[in-house]
Amino acid sequence: MKSLLRAPPGPGAGGRGRILFTLQCVPFAIALAVLVIELTPAHFIYTGPLLTAVPALAAVTLGPRGTAAAAALALAISVATAAYNSAWGTLQVYTNFLALGLVTTAGFITSSAVQARRQRELDQVRRIAVAAQDVVLRPVPARLGPVAAGSLCLAAGTGARVGGDLYEAVETPFGVRMIVGDVRGKGLSAIRAVAVVLGAFREAVHYEDELVEVMNRCSAALRREVAKPGAYDEEVLLEGFITALVAQVPNEPVVQVVNRGHPPPLLLHEGRTTPLLPPSPLPPLGLEDLVADFPDKPDCYPFAPGDRLLLYTDGVIEARDGQGEFFALPRAMEAIGGGTAPQAFLEQLHRALVRHTEGGLADDVAMILADRRADGERPNSR
Repeated sequence: MKSLLRAPPGPGAGGRGRILFTLQCVPFAIALAVLVIELTPAHFIYTGPLLTAVPALAAVTLGPRGTAAAAALALAISVATAAYNSAWGTLQVYTNFLALGLVTTAGFITSSAVQARRQRELDQVRRIAVAAQDVVLRPVPARLGPVAAGSLCLAAGTGARVGGDLYEAVETPFGVRMIVGDVRGKGLSAIRAVAVVLGAFREAVHYEDELVEVMNRCSAALRREVAKPGAYDEEVLLEGFITALVAQVPNEPVVQVVNRGHPPPLLLHEGRTTPLLPPSPLPPLGLEDLVADFPDKPDCYPFAPGDRLLLYTDGVIEARDGQGEFFALPRAMEAIGGGTAPQAFLEQLHRALVRHTEGGLADDVAMILADRRADGERPNSR
């Protein structure tokens, strides 16, 4: 099966960055050239138009602040060279100052207007992207059979790019079934894959007796999607995959898990956090060719009343602080404890994550918390 869904940088991405950097350096290169001319015997060359062009060119690529900086540099060079060449009091010097002031004002106004328009357009695209993602991802209900639940999804703030995290929890005749996954990559290809996996999961959970078959249905849906001619670019098909984990909480005090390359769930039991590691690691969806045989039964772990189970994406555990240290998710869970409602628990985790990264998430984050309740017990409202 072809793998999918990580679009590598376009072939011209690096070239465009170099071109932009070159254009941003042009105003300062011109200012340096004027300074060299004015401080050498070549100062008989009239450099006024060149110096006036410095803020005008900066306004094209550097924005309002860059325009102001370039104008300040041009003014400093103009003052210094006028003093060095004893040109104060000449009409040429004052004409240069006037032209420099007019061009700087016009460039600053134009650059500010362009920046404001671009920001409005980006905000609009972000709102559309968030709305599109909200259509696919929906909040988990607070109560699902024997489980009190909560969910949290955070965007990494990477412009208007739609993330590839997915989650869902559904009450079924077989118990509460949950999924969490992470599509490698972002953008329309990622959200399309999210929709395919969630669509297959939401239907299969109600009809498939075995949890393994639910995962197989999600995998089969992806294979069908990849097989559609033109559904994905060839570059996207070559690199990507989806890590996914499905869990089932039946009435018995256990949790069943099928893990396809995803970070293991964390079980909070009597104040201690334990990762539910699979005995035999399996490849992510999209890389099935790497393994010949797959188990036909899910892994089973104790999940007693009062325990809490956290399903999450790697954006949580890979979040770094300023020193490059990863977020200690188990320790953060133990610090919060089990006395709060699931949604409040996740909000406290969110605050701890923001403190750790100083507000700078590098990847999207999705979490589901399942709290095993005793029969008839109401969810904690705190």
